[in-house]
Amino acid sequence: MQQSTLKKLSEVLGISISTVSRALKDHPDISENTKTKVKELATALEYEPNNYAVQLRTRQSNLLGILVPSIDNFFYDSFIAAVEEDARVHGYSVMIMQSRDKVQLETANLHLFRKNMVMGLFASVSIETEDMTPFHKLEELKIPVVFCDRVAEVEGYHKVCLADREAARIAAEAIIEKKKKRVLALFGHPHLSITKIRLASFQETFEKHAPKTKLLIDFPEGIAESKRVALEALKNKQRPDVIFCMGDLILIGVMYAVHKLKLRVPEDIGIIGISNGLIPTMYDPKITYVETSGFKLGKLAFAQMLSCLRSDNTPEEVILESVLVEGGSL
Repeated sequence: MQQSTLKKLSEVLGISISTVSRALKDHPDISENTKTKVKELATALEYEPNNYAVQLRTRQSNLLGILVPSIDNFFYDSFIAAVEEDARVHGYSVMIMQSRDKVQLETANLHLFRKNMVMGLFASVSIETEDMTPFHKLEELKIPVVFCDRVAEVEGYHKVCLADREAARIAAEAIIEKKKKRVLALFGHPHLSITKIRLASFQETFEKHAPKTKLLIDFPEGIAESKRVALEALKNKQRPDVIFCMGDLILIGVMYAVHKLKLRVPEDIGIIGISNGLIPTMYDPKITYVETSGFKLGKLAFAQMLSCLRSDNTPEEVILESVLVEGGSL
């Protein structure tokens, strides 16, 4: 049966549309007898409220936006799963978009979020993002933005971050403890704030505790480039004795290179990374890594968003602590 409207209900019962509307909302001015008749008829005719009309009138869509660089990434996949799980429990639904690290697509997606009247937005910025104006437009509409993982390098926003400085320090200290002398350290895109923070902390730790260690730094993007850089380094006569991988995609590329050259881990080459946790368990031996959990970050981000929606919209930066998970690769 086609969904009924308020007008249809009012015609059948011979009462005004406003009376029907108030009866469905349990308004105190409407008698219990009228409420019962309206609700029984609404059930019989499979009436459903026009949610879009309600959104236009109240600006309350119960819809939250999630904007990430890519959804085919285990970190963001687990982040989205955590946010969606908590959103459902609290009566919200989610709209998920990806920027593919293109600022033009990111801006278009932000327009769609505004058009769909999201109540709040979780955002991880693209590599190309510099102008924050599209995000400011959301704030001007009283739509809170919680930046997650890749956060904006501007003040005045909610930010939920991994402990990037601590994660890099923990990884560097693990390498130093094993007395490695030649380190190939592979980081993400140099434009990103998380790369800058992790790189600085990594280098500072070596300067402080093992200044004679030879550090070779590179910034491969994705699996193929990481594989190429690792192959080139590992074929060198003075090859590294350990490789640090800032993220899972870099780790996958490095392990391709290690397997191609038939090197033994950790006898021929040590490996350590910063990871969400799944990829390191897929190798034998398991890769030692510093945990940066997308799922835990999603839970923390949702708690921050809920606080914003419930009235406390004071900008705050929340940090998710990192821990070392020992494998057999170092």
